[in-house]
Amino acid sequence: MTETLHENTAELSALEQARERLIVAMDVPDAHNAMELVSRLAGTCKWLKVGLELYVAAGPRMVEALIDQGYDVFLDLKLHDIPNTVAGAAKTAATLGAKMLTLHAGGGPAMLTAAGDALAGVKNAPQLLAVTVLTSMDGEQLKSVGVERSPADQVIALAKMGMASGINGFVCSPQEVAAMRALTGPEGVLVIPGIRPAGAAVGDQKRVATPGDAIKQGASYLVVGRPITHAANPAEAAEAVLAEIAAAL
Repeated sequence: MTETLHENTAELSALEQARERLIVAMDVPDAHNAMELVSRLAGTCKWLKVGLELYVAAGPRMVEALIDQGYDVFLDLKLHDIPNTVAGAAKTAATLGAKMLTLHAGGGPAMLTAAGDALAGVKNAPQLLAVTVLTSMDGEQLKSVGVERSPADQVIALAKMGMASGINGFVCSPQEVAAMRALTGPEGVLVIPGIRPAGAAVGDQKRVATPGDAIKQGASYLVVGRPITHAANPAEAAEAVLAEIAAAL
């Protein structure tokens, strides 16, 4: 589906393909808790997400430590600033070895273009992902910040702007996956948070889906946090999610 995905997925078992597409969100407060969680995951996953909470606590060394242990890292910093600042941050992030990096589509075309230009020609540069509408936001939340479009319409509008700015990777909720896949075509990289296994608590997410549904709709990668990381046995919880993904492939 994408260059970031394993090039030989057709030769992998469904479970191995699922392992290529699950990203576990390391939303923990510090490096100690992060490494403890890695130990409890017991090698069940390939991808780990380092977001703002963990990055602020542990810094670039956390990214490097996870890579040293053989994991692929999704650096979810949601960069959003003036174009020059975001371009510099993206270029610095590329030196850490992360394979994916987020920035807010709401930063506008100049910012998105600057980030892409900063990584042009950089060896092993991370896949840039433009965050469209956060999965914690619904129509009422959007209206409160002056956006009259529905979440679905706003996602598509931001994605079109991102594509015109040279971005082919996006973060959206499960509810917009099918429309986004139709828009981006098979080469688009769609990373989907708001994933909740059947029967799991929704928490503060507004627009959610099960792993199987998101994969069937065209998701490239699924980001799963609390259903795995807050489970009594994170490794078992991860395997259950992987089984749901595998069944949908």
